[in-house]
Amino acid sequence: MIREEEVYKIGVLTKTHGVSGELNMMFIDDVFDRVEAEYVVCRVNGILVPFFMEEYRFRSDTVVLVKFEGIDSEEQARCMVGVEVFFPKSLTEETRHGEYSWSYFTEFTVVDKIYGELGRIRTVDDSTMNVLFRIITFEGRDVLVPASEELINDIDHKNRKIYMTLPEGLLALDE
Repeated sequence: MIREEEVYKIGVLTKTHGVSGELNMMFIDDVFDRVEAEYVVCRVNGILVPFFMEEYRFRSDTVVLVKFEGIDSEEQARCMVGVEVFFPKSLTEETRHGEYSWSYFTEFTVVDKIYGELGRIRTVDDSTMNVLFRIITFEGRDVLVPASEELINDIDHKNRKIYMTLPEGLLALDE
């Protein structure tokens, strides 16, 4: 059984493509292309299930067309639309020797040295050189925080927490 802490979200299946079972996957991390992997993990009816890829091809910078084994018709593919796609952390760790993409930290809780637990990282904006974590605080605020190695003190992979020292006044910018 695949557990939640063993994977991280890399995208979502958005729509079918053609009649042979292909799906559009909008991705936030293209790790499946950078790391040798035969499969990705999908959340189907609340259960994390491995799906082996027959083939995939990039359609744009954020969309890939993917064909899974055993999904051979548009009708079968339609059942997968809206399904979240994850990648096994173990494959990333083995291949990249402890280096992670910023998207790996999605759903980690950010703990600041002064303010304590702030909230969870919902998305990562890496569209510019200055990568940002979008955090939804436990009070419901939407906060952007620089995803910088210089600000990270420690990472607790098991408990999915990232310990940071944020610049003074950063959290008060939107008040």
